[in-house]
Amino acid sequence: MTDLPTEMTYVRAEGDGGPEVLVPARRPVPAPGEGEVLIEVAAAGVNRPDVMQRKGMYPPPPGAPETLGLEVAGRVAALGAGVTDLKVGDPVCALLTGGGYAEYAVAPAAVCLPVPEGLSLTEAAALPETFFTVWTNVFERAGLKEGQSFLVHGGTSGIGTTAIQLAVARGATAYATAGGPEKVAFCEKLGAKRGIDYRSEDFQAVLKEETGGKGVNVILDMVGGEYTNKNIKSLAPDGVLVQIAFMQGPKVQIDLTPIMLKRLTVTGSTLRARPTAQKAKIAEALKREALPLVAAGKVKPIVHATFPLEKAADAHRLMEESSHMGKIVLTTTKA
Repeated sequence: MTDLPTEMTYVRAEGDGGPEVLVPARRPVPAPGEGEVLIEVAAAGVNRPDVMQRKGMYPPPPGAPETLGLEVAGRVAALGAGVTDLKVGDPVCALLTGGGYAEYAVAPAAVCLPVPEGLSLTEAAALPETFFTVWTNVFERAGLKEGQSFLVHGGTSGIGTTAIQLAVARGATAYATAGGPEKVAFCEKLGAKRGIDYRSEDFQAVLKEETGGKGVNVILDMVGGEYTNKNIKSLAPDGVLVQIAFMQGPKVQIDLTPIMLKRLTVTGSTLRARPTAQKAKIAEALKREALPLVAAGKVKPIVHATFPLEKAADAHRLMEESSHMGKIVLTTTKA
């Protein structure tokens, strides 16, 4: 792409605080380094870690951009040295360590994914963060297999909607917790065998009944706190609990007995600070195993709402209301 502008609009956080600290501003267009590409951003996904960073609770890792935004979709605008598998103009979506709330963003070429056939760039921007997270945790760390059972908490979140669809598409039975009848029905529409309303139901009791007392093979949890012991008790023998966040807090007291008696595995991971080489391996697995399911229409990023880039504050307000089902996406004039 020729005639790149020298400046771009991006969203700046004017200190830590509420959504109102997010304001549009101008800055130079970044240049891609070795092994990187510059993406002309059409859309950028909004994620919970963005909210935490805005509040001053989730600082970016060393070397990452200070600007919010962990995933984008758009077209390759320029190539850094050594990039041979992409060309200018290619539609891509990419996982970032930051910098996505902008008209241009830099990403390692190795973590760029082709936009699956049939997806708009806005839909594609809702793909990287959730697909990378779900794949590495549910299918690589926990090893969920065809014929097994799976529970995800927060079934209508970006992570939850992706986890339900991928699990079902790969032959597993999915369960999901959500808040309220509408969200429960949404999880079931996506393929969950049973949505569980955490406001009125005990997920441990429901799973015991649903599985005949056996429990589920894998649980993906973003809640922590009082859910932890109930998760452990809800796992089948040789089951795996994967922790990827802790909305109720990171410190809990657990009973080790069922872990020993049922030979359970309790694990977890973060994604943002992992080396590019590790993320590149996940990207290759997604290209091979997950993106064909998207192209076939079996799995789809769910976009709840879009906002213009300059209205990032409004997008964060909606995120914090927790009324959305699926992803919230910022769009530029290139969407």
